[in-house]
Amino acid sequence: MMKRKHISVAIAAIAAVVMSVLVVPTAQAAPVSAAFTKVSDWGSGFEGKVTVTNGTSAAISTWSVALDFPSGYSVSSSWDAVRSTSGQTHTFTPPSWAGPLAPGASVTFGFNGSPGNFPGIAACRLNGGSCTGGGGGTVPGAPSGLAGTSTASSVSLTWSAASGATSYNVYRNGTKVGTPTGTSYTDSGLSANTAYSYQVSGSNSAGEGAKSGAVSVTTKTGGTDPDPVGTRRAAPYLYMGWGDPPNPATVMSATGIKWFTMAFILSSGGCNPAWDGARPLQGSADANAIAQIRAAGGDIVPSIGGWSGNKLGPNCSTPEALAGAYQQVISAYGLKAIDVDIENSDEFENEVVQDRILNALKIVKQNNPGIQTILTFGTSTTGPNYYGNRLIERSKALNANIDIFTLMPFDFGSGNIYNDTVGASTGLNNKLKSVFGWTTAQAYAHQGISGMNGLSDQQELTTTATWQNITTWAKTNGLGRLAFWSVNRDRGCAGGGVVSNCSGIAQPDWEFTRITAGF
Repeated sequence: MMKRKHISVAIAAIAAVVMSVLVVPTAQAAPVSAAFTKVSDWGSGFEGKVTVTNGTSAAISTWSVALDFPSGYSVSSSWDAVRSTSGQTHTFTPPSWAGPLAPGASVTFGFNGSPGNFPGIAACRLNGGSCTGGGGGTVPGAPSGLAGTSTASSVSLTWSAASGATSYNVYRNGTKVGTPTGTSYTDSGLSANTAYSYQVSGSNSAGEGAKSGAVSVTTKTGGTDPDPVGTRRAAPYLYMGWGDPPNPATVMSATGIKWFTMAFILSSGGCNPAWDGARPLQGSADANAIAQIRAAGGDIVPSIGGWSGNKLGPNCSTPEALAGAYQQVISAYGLKAIDVDIENSDEFENEVVQDRILNALKIVKQNNPGIQTILTFGTSTTGPNYYGNRLIERSKALNANIDIFTLMPFDFGSGNIYNDTVGASTGLNNKLKSVFGWTTAQAYAHQGISGMNGLSDQQELTTTATWQNITTWAKTNGLGRLAFWSVNRDRGCAGGGVVSNCSGIAQPDWEFTRITAGF
């Protein structure tokens, strides 16, 4: 059985689950207060949260928050509170499992609503009175010292901390694009030789403060930066644990390929990363291959996950823990990019794990300025399925700042893999434009294709001529990534079937890799 396999389309929708957060705030002027924050807004819907704070010296056994929504807006789901609705008023009380709210403590509950562009709560009542309770804290002042530098496809911003801020909001041309916790942020996947205007604001439990003054940053002319984040990258899969692994330096010399996607990082038990869940990050065949690739002037992207095996996403219990596992891999090799191959029912079709992965990649992006983050997942012939669409929508809602969304357009039972690859990629392009508001060209720059050379699991045929046509189409449309599964199989064996160390068709050795190098 191959390690990678397309996932069939699923149609059951499950409401997203978000864990509640208990925090101990600084001293509050208010006895008891409730503060609303709009967490995100993606055009067709929004996410909000309310923080209830007990500023008194005694525990309170219960509370009730009534929110009046503007006309036309509604709540579609909520969590960490019991909700009742009457007209435009939504009332929230503690869940049955919640105990008394301790002195000086806060608790949050959240909800999703629709439509988007939510203007804010019309009125808020806590226990029948004012939600401010006589004072709800102070929002941060405007950050100062905002400055930016650029490559051909990214802008790196820095600013001075705003007093009282616990996080920041980065705006590009008036639209929020990131929410870092520190005082730096890299905005990637941009167009070359283009001016962008940025502002930053600070946020805390009291809300969002004033925006900084605007700074204009112009990206460099395309080609002036040898390897900016978001640059088109050809990186076929190389797997050192399977399929008679070739010497990567030999393949590089024969084909001109510079990058490889190295498979697979899994869990070695709990939230601990290892190659195939067994080989250590250092001192393994994988580490030796990486050293050979770099000595020959190339580099690698690790593939984290895949179709089978014990994966990090379900085993790391929080986004922070999962980000820490990813960080071990990044730090071990000084990486410029990471790929999470999110498949199967344990990750791709598990909405809690989907959100955990997205939040973990968001943390990775904040802690590693300039790193490229990639998601790879299955597709239908017309574009992402339900879970793929959800992954994209949630990446926007959570401000995960994913650079490349890569489809695996195979295992359809296809009779024309070129047409189906183009169809799937066009569907993804439309989805990205709808969710992020990108142009066609901007969306393609955030897309990738990961095919399967020769015969696929379902005996679909991708010849070298077909792969050349797919490569030409991807290059012409400006896609950001091209890969295939795998270099181990990039050897001829006509009539050999679907096996690990050859393609099952007649071909020159390393021909798919040579074609990919021209991307």
